[in-house]
Amino acid sequence: MDLIIRNARLRNKEGLWDMGIQEGKITALAERLEVKAKEEIDAKGNLTTPAFIDPHIHLDKVNIVDVVRENKTGTLTEAIEIIWDKKKNYTTEDVVERAGQVIKMGVLNGTTRMRTHVDIDTIGKLKPLEGVLATKEKYKDIMDIQTIAFPQEGIIKDPGCEKLMEEAMEMGADIVGGMPANENTPEDSKKHIEICFDIAEKYNADVDMHVDETDDPFYRTLEMLADETIKRGWQGRVTAGHTCALAAYDDHYASYVIDKVKKAGIHMITNPVTNLMLQGRKDKQPIRRGITRVKELLEAGINVSFGQDCVKDTFYPFGKADMLEVALVTAHAAQMSLPQEIEKVFDMITQDAAKILGVKNYGIEEGNIADIVIIDAKTPRDAIRLQPDRLYTIKGGKVVARSQSNREILL
Repeated sequence: MDLIIRNARLRNKEGLWDMGIQEGKITALAERLEVKAKEEIDAKGNLTTPAFIDPHIHLDKVNIVDVVRENKTGTLTEAIEIIWDKKKNYTTEDVVERAGQVIKMGVLNGTTRMRTHVDIDTIGKLKPLEGVLATKEKYKDIMDIQTIAFPQEGIIKDPGCEKLMEEAMEMGADIVGGMPANENTPEDSKKHIEICFDIAEKYNADVDMHVDETDDPFYRTLEMLADETIKRGWQGRVTAGHTCALAAYDDHYASYVIDKVKKAGIHMITNPVTNLMLQGRKDKQPIRRGITRVKELLEAGINVSFGQDCVKDTFYPFGKADMLEVALVTAHAAQMSLPQEIEKVFDMITQDAAKILGVKNYGIEEGNIADIVIIDAKTPRDAIRLQPDRLYTIKGGKVVARSQSNREILL
């Protein structure tokens, strides 16, 4: 064996287990392995799970909050506008430096896969993507990164963006993004979605859009997206992020849309850390929570995950690429406190996120990829509650990060 992890506590299995790893895969799993390896790790009864996945982040924008002007309104609209000047002057080196800091934080926190939206528009043109693709290459041994061509400024109202989107796919973007609510009319929003699917069909790519990131129930592009997904036969290949307006709809219409989302096989991503901050800014009491209908989506049998979304940018000044921190916020925001709900929150950053990214052979089973995190906790609840050290992060069977804090009472 290349590596053996001993005395690992696994989810949904009694006792402690040994895990043998060879050539990047889990090749043996038993209560005791009577073999030797080049390297051994004693998990000491700590929780050992598949490494975390962040299915929604913006690596081109991270760590810019200190070099741009203040977001005085705290709104999504101003956050987007502030970035314009910075985006015009992006360099590949700048993006690699900022994104690299977040990737290294993520790995230390147990994450080995990210899906990142990358702005494609006539302001920054393809420079953000150049930077993120260079970052992807530089850190490929510790982080798998999927890239989304994301038209943040709209497509119809940003003439030239459609051509840039195709160029982005030619350059190596993996997924077609979208933001249909950021158009001037519902008709333009529908056209925006159609253009995105045209590109997706041309490049046989999945689709992952920002959808209705607003408290305003007037915006109804989630239904448009579901209809187009079914029309194009793209079921299971589409993801909708944010969908804040779904929470603002009346219950009857919300139920109608959720049913369409289910029929379309759309994956849903909520981003509570950002949307708790951005939405409801102009509300008096009661202030809207700003996140989508997580429990209702789950009850409908829809796959739901969540992302870090932002780290230290104009949208969100906090964040440390720690999916357990985001899990804790999500559990609060979605009021998921029952034992089975807490387990589901943990699923969202492991197996449910893997479904969104289309990761094959994921999980602690023989034959699967050895992307693993050992957490200084015994249960998912304590992992979320305490956000303790990720003692070891293992990527493709190799230890890529280690963390152990020395904390002690001295008196």
